[in-house]
Amino acid sequence: MNPVVLIDTGPLVAFLDRREEHHEWARREFGKLHPPLLTCEAVLAEACWLVRGLSGGVGAVMDLVERGIVTVPFHVEPNASEIRKAMERYGSLPMSLADACLVRMAETHPAAEVFTLDSHFRIYRLSNRRVIPVRMP
Repeated sequence: MNPVVLIDTGPLVAFLDRREEHHEWARREFGKLHPPLLTCEAVLAEACWLVRGLSGGVGAVMDLVERGIVTVPFHVEPNASEIRKAMERYGSLPMSLADACLVRMAETHPAAEVFTLDSHFRIYRLSNRRVIPVRMP
């Protein structure tokens, strides 16, 4: 069985933008992973914003969703209380909505790893204080 991978904004953008520092790493990692990669709408919104200046950038993000490579099984509303608590707990960093959603997703998928470039995921903990497994350079 393939591991559950939760994808953050950084690897999505790096995969699509050749100018990104971690572009080659992101391309290699994408090649090793088995779809679908799970994420939340906040990550997609961030990614679309960050690639808006690339020719076809937003379309490339949405193409990953349309092709089922990236899926969005997460909904904020039923998880709002846990998301709020996480954002309050890590308010000094501060924690983005996307990060809080990914932490919550990691809580609901105990064997998952977060595919990220964000070093905050080395600080964040699950509600039971366990370390979140990460895939990062």
